[in-house]
Amino acid sequence: MPLIFDIKRFSIHDGPGIRTTVFLKGCPLVCMWCHNPESQSSALELIFRPDRCIGCGACVEVCPGEAITMEEWRSITNWERCTHCGDCVDVCYTGARELAGREMTVGEVLEIVERDRPFYEESGGGVTFSGGEPLSQPDFLEEALEACQKVGLHTALDTSGHALWEVVDRICPYVDLFLYDVKFIDDALHKKCTGVSNELLLDNLRRLAELGHSIVVRVPIIPGVNDAPADVQALGRYVTNLPGVTRIDVLPYHEIATEKYRRLGREYALQNQLTPSDNVMQNIACMLREFGLEVRVGG
Repeated sequence: MPLIFDIKRFSIHDGPGIRTTVFLKGCPLVCMWCHNPESQSSALELIFRPDRCIGCGACVEVCPGEAITMEEWRSITNWERCTHCGDCVDVCYTGARELAGREMTVGEVLEIVERDRPFYEESGGGVTFSGGEPLSQPDFLEEALEACQKVGLHTALDTSGHALWEVVDRICPYVDLFLYDVKFIDDALHKKCTGVSNELLLDNLRRLAELGHSIVVRVPIIPGVNDAPADVQALGRYVTNLPGVTRIDVLPYHEIATEKYRRLGREYALQNQLTPSDNVMQNIACMLREFGLEVRVGG
């Protein structure tokens, strides 16, 4: 059964209007700046919030791998020993320990999405599937998108496009809008910062554009990583040559992920990275507009 790690209602940045965004676990990319690290693994993961821990010791008693110890009045997790079994979550009544990810059926997801139908109809919104990389769970994604369209909901897919074309082609009939994430045009930089080549991603983007699908290109702007004029201009030239694609959303990097990595027992590659200033974002937008593109800052 597929794993969902979050469902965000009343979202206004994941497509037109008011939307419900469904976040699927699993992603083949490991972006240095990923702000949803709990989305990367396709398996359940333990999250520990030390500020909620009251030191009761119940988690120590139930951990089968002896991965939890007590230091003074707070529990400490040995992440190398942790198997993410969830036994400690079951006895933690303060919510200091929880699992990222839960199994859900298409029907269960649709029941939540349908709750806000009046807001979608009033605002021109709908449902967005995001991640992680939602294409990593193609069977569930296809079924969920089709179910949403059958009940008249506008569908959007927030994707990096990292999947075989056969997978992308399967879900195309059920997607009203692609929110297509592009990080770099330069393949070497893409490999360095995400762990994978961008050849497949850009090829799928080109195919979707040639088939006439509705696409908004979305680009996270990370200072010192992909905000150089040469990178921005390469992006503008590339998108200009995609038939029918006229809009780019540039999304400023933010620091909210730092604490998430700590809760997962991981090191964050971009610690102390700054959010780009408004002036920087507007300058990037101006450069892209010179290519005749519609550019929105923040989506």
